[in-house]
Amino acid sequence: MNHLIAPSILAADFANLQRDIEMINNSDGDWIHVDIMDGMFVPNISFGFPVVSAVKKYAKKDLDVHLMIVDPDRYLKAFKDAGAASITVHYEACPNLHRTVQYIKELGCRASVAVNPHTPVLLLEDIVADLDMVLIMSVNPGFGGQKFIPNTYKKLADIKELAARKNPGLYIEVDGGVDGSNAAKLVKAGATVLVAGNSVFSALNPVQAIADLKSSGL
Repeated sequence: MNHLIAPSILAADFANLQRDIEMINNSDGDWIHVDIMDGMFVPNISFGFPVVSAVKKYAKKDLDVHLMIVDPDRYLKAFKDAGAASITVHYEACPNLHRTVQYIKELGCRASVAVNPHTPVLLLEDIVADLDMVLIMSVNPGFGGQKFIPNTYKKLADIKELAARKNPGLYIEVDGGVDGSNAAKLVKAGATVLVAGNSVFSALNPVQAIADLKSSGL
């Protein structure tokens, strides 16, 4: 299948968020990636339910909500109610991951699990059949604009092989340092969803930047 593009509004202009959401609506972007940070799981704080609800009000694309927070179970229903179509939790933050995943599915959202750069994807072997998506972090989570970690290509190949055996319909998302220089290689390695923040919102023409990422590797 053709890969999807999920522009990350962490890199948007917060003073003109409606404008940037409408830009994504009118682009080749498929989802809107929403990074939630709590200052505990990651050393940064982003935004919470009021902003997600405001984004949902204007969004014509699915909200792909990425929870970089401790004990995410507390807030899963609240993010669903705020407009999340998919919810990603971190493997490293969920001691009862199977239960968390089942609850996300009960809420009617796509259930996704993210792994940090140091976490081997083979740790997902016993849960991957229950997932709708796996998110491979290609930078350390918490800040935009970081340098891409090359070991990501191997991890994409590993999760692609695992998915082929246990869950062929799995979305494989990659987040961090994605731009025109590596998009095609990421798709070739196995990525089916590309999250892009700075490379979209710092571009002179963000709509064209999204289109270029969408056509990468085709």
